[in-house]
Amino acid sequence: MGSRWTFDGHIAGIGTASGLRAVVGIWQDTPFGSFADAMVQLPSGHRLLLAPTREVAGFISATYSFDEVKIVDVSAAVTGHTLTVDAGPLAVRAVTGARTLLGTALRAVPRRLAVHPRWLAAVNPVAALAAPGARTYGTAGSGRAEFYGVTDLHHVTSAVVSWEGADAGVLAPIHPAVTFGFSSVPPRPSLARVRTTVVQA
Repeated sequence: MGSRWTFDGHIAGIGTASGLRAVVGIWQDTPFGSFADAMVQLPSGHRLLLAPTREVAGFISATYSFDEVKIVDVSAAVTGHTLTVDAGPLAVRAVTGARTLLGTALRAVPRRLAVHPRWLAAVNPVAALAAPGARTYGTAGSGRAEFYGVTDLHHVTSAVVSWEGADAGVLAPIHPAVTFGFSSVPPRPSLARVRTTVVQA
């Protein structure tokens, strides 16, 4: 039997008018302790991982695909309806809105079922229809499989995003989809409560 890693926390998907797209993980419970990371795709398509330690960077870069990996101080927090991210060249100050209709539907599924890999593999086709570009199950790097169990969802209603100190533009759809792995995030900027399970075959 292979290894299994679980990560409990939040994933924020942010898009900007300049074409910069960011996927931020804010993890409370993981095999590496609590931490935050940011995956950034620049308008050119260049993909960067911003990670707080070499250990975390090694695991994430073995699971996803990047053109560049940087070890930087990463802090991120969700407080009420406010999301703040400081990750080296990336800074985000965002506000989330009320729970979405999809978020309400997700909360109706018992959590133990909603995060179970078998359930997530079964509902993957439905998830692709409900949130184009997003998947609940797929293959990852290094012979791994990955499962995303989303249990709540809020839209991001406004954001100020900067990259290397320059304004990245107003909040915009995440288009084109990010290409770090088999799944993107929903096209509309959002904050999801999630358990990610990674399984080594």
